[in-house]
Amino acid sequence: MKLKNALGAFGALVLLSACEVVPVQTGPLPPASPTQTSQPRLSANSAARSFVQVVRRLEPVAERECRARTTGVNCDYNIVVDDRPGQPANAFQTLDKEGRPIVAFTLALIADARNEDELAFVLGHEAAHHIAGHIGRQQQNAMAGAVIFAGIATLSGGDANAVRTAQELGAEVGARRYSKDFELEADALGTIVTARAGYNPLRGAEFFARIPDPGDRFLGTHPPNSARLDTVRRTVAGL
Repeated sequence: MKLKNALGAFGALVLLSACEVVPVQTGPLPPASPTQTSQPRLSANSAARSFVQVVRRLEPVAERECRARTTGVNCDYNIVVDDRPGQPANAFQTLDKEGRPIVAFTLALIADARNEDELAFVLGHEAAHHIAGHIGRQQQNAMAGAVIFAGIATLSGGDANAVRTAQELGAEVGARRYSKDFELEADALGTIVTARAGYNPLRGAEFFARIPDPGDRFLGTHPPNSARLDTVRRTVAGL
C-alpha cells in the first residue's frame, strides 16, 4: 500500500484518478445528516493528518487479518481518496481489474470525522467487506436472482423484453437480499480490525448517531443503526 504525503491539505491525498474499478461495490454509508452532531469536526489539516495516521497504522493490521482468514485472496489494500466535487460523506470497497482490493474515502467523509477512531472504524469496516468476500457473494446472489426471475418470466410466456426486464429486477433483488447481513458481518470483523490496530471501535461507531437511521426496510441495503451498534458492542465484549 502506498499513500502520498497528505499532511498539508486534502488535495495531496488524491489517488483515485488512475484507478480502474469494477462496478460492483459494497457497503456505502448513508449520507451524514448535517443536523446530527456530537464532537466538533476536525480542522482540515488535522483531518488530513488523522487520515494518514489511521491508514498507516490500520492497513497492515487489515492485511494480516485478511491473510489469516482467507486463502488465495489479494490482501494488498489500496487506500484511495475520491476527490470528485460534490460527493457526499461516504466510503466503499471495490476491486480493480486484477482483483486488488480498493477502499475509497470521499473528502467529505474525512472532513466529517470527529476523531481518529471514527476514521479507523470506517476503514476497518470496509476492509472487512473484502476479507468476508462480500463482492463475490453479492455477484453470486445477483446472478441467482436474475436466473430465477428470468425463468419465471419465461414460464409465464414473456417475450424477450419481459425476460430481460425480469433478469435486471432479479439481479437487483438478489444483490440486496443479504446486504444487511453483509453490513453486520463487516461491522463485527471491522470492530476486531479496529481494536487490533489500537483504536476504540465503540468510540469509532459513534458516527452512527450522525447518519439517518435506515430502519428495517424490506430489501434495504443497510440494517438499523441500533442493530449495528449492538453488533459492535457484542464484538467488543467478546474480545
